[in-house]
Amino acid sequence: MTETSNEFKLNQCPDDGISAAKFSPKSSQFLLVSSWDESVRLYDVQSNLLRTKYSHSQAVLDCCFYDGTHTYSGGLDKQLKVFDVNTSSEITVGNHEGAIKCVEYCPDVNVIITGSWDQTVKLWDPRTPCNAGSFSQPDKVYTMAVSGERLIVGTAGRKVLVWDLRNMGYVQQRRESSLKYQTRCIRSFPNKQGYVLSSIEGRVAVEYLDASPEIQKRKYAFKCHRLKNEGKEEIYPVNAIAFHSGHNTFASGGSDGFVNIWDGFNKKRLCQFHRYPTSISYLAFSHDGSILAIASSYMYENGDVDHPDDAIFIRKVTDQETKPKI
Repeated sequence: MTETSNEFKLNQCPDDGISAAKFSPKSSQFLLVSSWDESVRLYDVQSNLLRTKYSHSQAVLDCCFYDGTHTYSGGLDKQLKVFDVNTSSEITVGNHEGAIKCVEYCPDVNVIITGSWDQTVKLWDPRTPCNAGSFSQPDKVYTMAVSGERLIVGTAGRKVLVWDLRNMGYVQQRRESSLKYQTRCIRSFPNKQGYVLSSIEGRVAVEYLDASPEIQKRKYAFKCHRLKNEGKEEIYPVNAIAFHSGHNTFASGGSDGFVNIWDGFNKKRLCQFHRYPTSISYLAFSHDGSILAIASSYMYENGDVDHPDDAIFIRKVTDQETKPKI
């Protein structure tokens, strides 16, 4: 695969599975990447430089920016770390009893949120930083999405819980995935009306948070990331979803190595990019929607076999690719 004028590969990519890639909240310049190689890397995307790197004692499963200079990360070592980019100093803020699978920041409530395989979600006050509460979930936390002041949690057993981060005393909504198989990723619409959920069997569901029957009629699911091979349909996990903040459209990435752009409200696929070297493990748009980071990283779907190197591709996207066609 050759580099083109609108796409390039980052230098010094992780050398084991890429678990997350997130842009700085106010800049398209910086990208934070966590990996199974026990590292968290900060890239200057515009210069294609690895700016800094820090480590955990085991695989890192997620990371996020708090602001332009502080990042949070967690993984199999069960520890939540905060890293100061300016001073290259790190603090262990606290820990879970199981691996930390998800790390998110909610700017509306100013809280860091971690979801763990120990069946809890914990909130952390970034000003101190310290633990601000632990909340039981029905099963292992697989994926989380922040939607304004709400938190949407996807767990094992296809459960979906909607919490109000200002009042975690009770669950606002308990749902079950409308897809039959294990949930892989949940991301919320930028307009906060709903979320998109993907599963391990080539399907995506578009769901709405408003519980009224007339709004619930709008929800639907569709098949994607499936390839025909000698008359047989091969079905791939949909590992990654990322929303374009301006257009309310979203990208999906699958273990087929493809990235699709969808208009969820009008039920249309807008485009498909070329095939990447291996599974798409993560996708992230920059805050202004001008750039899409694409993690091409083998996810061991076929066991321990030879596979292409892990890579992050930085793609400049256009309105033609990401804007709904009226």
